[in-house]
Amino acid sequence: MEQTKNWYDKYYKLTIIIPAVFLLFSLIYLFNFNIKNGDLIYRDITITGGTTITILDKNLDIDKLKIDLGTEFEDMSIRRLSDLGTGDQKGIIIETKAEADIIKEKLEEYLGYALTQDNSSVEFSGQALSSGFYQQLRLAIVIAFILMALVVFFVFKTFLPSFAVILSAFADIVMTIAVVDLLGMQLSIAGIVAFLMLIGYSVDTDILLTSRSLKNDYGTLNLRLYEAFKTGITMTLTAIVAVGVSLIVIYGYSEVLEQIFTILLIGLGFDIINTWLTNAPLLKWYIEAKIK
Repeated sequence: MEQTKNWYDKYYKLTIIIPAVFLLFSLIYLFNFNIKNGDLIYRDITITGGTTITILDKNLDIDKLKIDLGTEFEDMSIRRLSDLGTGDQKGIIIETKAEADIIKEKLEEYLGYALTQDNSSVEFSGQALSSGFYQQLRLAIVIAFILMALVVFFVFKTFLPSFAVILSAFADIVMTIAVVDLLGMQLSIAGIVAFLMLIGYSVDTDILLTSRSLKNDYGTLNLRLYEAFKTGITMTLTAIVAVGVSLIVIYGYSEVLEQIFTILLIGLGFDIINTWLTNAPLLKWYIEAKIK
């Protein structure tokens, strides 16, 4: 224990390099991604606008359908609609930017029967409406982050500890977006909302760490950091296990839930790095300098 304490006291400032490299890479990657794609994420049709057709036919071959219609509708994506209990295919869900009448007509020709209310459902969202909703969601994330920052500054009333909390939350979001883009994930509205949830997850351990570290009424600084680490890492690992198990259970059944849980899982992983390798060293540095 004493050796660990001595090592941490000697090298804790160097641990900041690891998340700093991750953050720098993420920022550079997202900057180039934005130049190339005109946005920070890949967007699905719930954000760009398009048609979603659900066909209740358990015998449809998804791979064959992709091959036969993929050349005509290059942006078309198809996924299974499965029974949550048995895992059997109940139907398929088709998404494309094409007009509803066009894709429906082609599908009826391919299937050999009419698509009615009994065997299918068709949803179409216009580009202007979807784009406007997307802009509102982006604004909501920015406002949520600003309000979070104001609350943190109000609670701690000191610049560096508050800045460390905000920096860690910012890094969690940026790094998660970079990984999501690297995975080629097309974000839906639910995926954007997941980032709002991630802000809350990112801040709770940082506030716990900062609150305990700034208290001078018990133990040494290292003891307070260690106690905060035990509680914080337990919280985060519990959330990771819960989200991970949920992701495994619903995998292949609900793309919306898959996306939410995947984003949260990535973000929680980065939260461990940014809280304990960025926020904690900055706090220790600040408090020791203040004491001296």
